Amino acid sequence: MAEISAGHSTHTTSVAWWRDERKRAIIWQIVVVLLLLLAVAFIIKNLIDNLETLGIPLGFDFLDSTAGFAVSFSLIQVDLNSSIGRLIVAGMLNTLLAAAIGIVVATLLGFLVGVMRLSRNYLVSRIATVYVETLRNVPLLVQLLFWYVAISKLFPGVRQAINLGDLFFLSNRGIYAPRPVAGDDFGLVLIALLVGIVAAGVITRWARRRQMATGQQFHSFWVGLAIIVLLPLLVGLALGSPLSWEIPELKGFNFQGGLVFQPELAALVLGLSTYTAAFIAEIVRGGIMAVSHGQTEASLALGLRQSWTLRLVIVPQALRVIIPPLTSQYLNVAKNSTLAGIIGYPDLYSIIGTAQNQTGRAVENVAILMVFFLSLSLLISLFMNWYNRRIALVER
Repeated sequence: MAEISAGHSTHTTSVAWWRDERKRAIIWQIVVVLLLLLAVAFIIKNLIDNLETLGIPLGFDFLDSTAGFAVSFSLIQVDLNSSIGRLIVAGMLNTLLAAAIGIVVATLLGFLVGVMRLSRNYLVSRIATVYVETLRNVPLLVQLLFWYVAISKLFPGVRQAINLGDLFFLSNRGIYAPRPVAGDDFGLVLIALLVGIVAAGVITRWARRRQMATGQQFHSFWVGLAIIVLLPLLVGLALGSPLSWEIPELKGFNFQGGLVFQPELAALVLGLSTYTAAFIAEIVRGGIMAVSHGQTEASLALGLRQSWTLRLVIVPQALRVIIPPLTSQYLNVAKNSTLAGIIGYPDLYSIIGTAQNQTGRAVENVAILMVFFLSLSLLISLFMNWYNRRIALVER
C-alpha cells in the first residue's frame, strides 16, 4: 500500500504474522497452554476410568463417615465417633500450631546465633559456629528422634510428676497447665484487647512520624505493650473476673482437666526450630556482613551504643538481604512438619495416611494434603513478599 503526502511517497508494508516475533510468542504460549490442558484432561479421564474399573468411587462423601479412630492431641474436641472430616481439620490445626511455634522460635534463635557468630568474643563466636556446623549436618529426622527420647527420659512418671505450685505438672506424658474457661462477659475483654492493639498501632505510627519530623524518640513499644496488657486487665477486673481456670488434678493413672502439652509437640517444635535456626543464623550473618562497615563506623561516631547501632542501623538494612532466603526457611518449617508422625504427633500427614488406609480413597486424601500445603506455602510467601516490599528502599 502506498500513501502520497506533500509530494513524497511513503510505503507502509504489513509484516506477515509468522514473521512477527511478538505474535509468534503469543501463539506459542497459547499452543503450550492448550497442550497442558489436553494432558491434564487425559490424565483425569484415565484416572476416572481406572477407578471405575476397580469399583472405587470418586468423591469426598467419605468425609462425613465416622472415623473410628482418635488422636492423642487436638485443639478441637474429637473422639471415636467424630467424622473423618473433623479429624482432618484437627490435623490441619495441629500442623499449623507446630509450624507457627517452630517459625517463631527458629527466627528468634537464628537471629541470636547469627549475631553471636559475628561477636568479637572468641568463645561466643566458636560456640555459635559449632552449633551451626553441627545441626546443619545432622538429618532432621535424627534430631526429632533425639529430642523425643531426651524429653521422654528427662521427666519422671505421672505419679512422680514435678509439681510447680500445684498449677503446673511436668511428667513424661507432657506438661499439664491450667486451662482458661471463658465466662459470659469474656467477649468484652476480647474487644478491649482488640482496642488496645489498634491503639498501640496508632501510637507506633504517630511516634514514627514524630521522630521523622523532629528527631525525638518516643517509647512507643513499652507504651503500646502497657495499653495492650492493662486495658483488658482493667475491663476484666471491672466485670468481676469473667475468666476462670481449670486446674489439672491427678486422678487414677493420669491427670484430668487443664491443658496438656505433649512431649511429641515439644520434640517436634524443638527439632524443627533448632534445625532451621542453624540455616537462619547463616542467613542473618550474611545479611549483616552485606551492610557496609562504614555504617557501623558512622553510627559509633555519632555516639550510638553498640546495641543501638545493631538494632537501629545495621539490622534494618540487613533485612533487605535476609528476607528473601528467610522465606524459604519458613516454607521448609511448614513442609518438614510432615515428619511429625515418626514421633507420634498427630499432624495432618499422619491423619491423612490413617484415613486413606481405612477408606481406600487415595486420590481424594492426597488432593486434600496437596491443597493444604500449597495454600499454606502461598500464604507464607504472600506475607513475606508483602513485608519485603514494605522494607524495600523507595527509589525516587
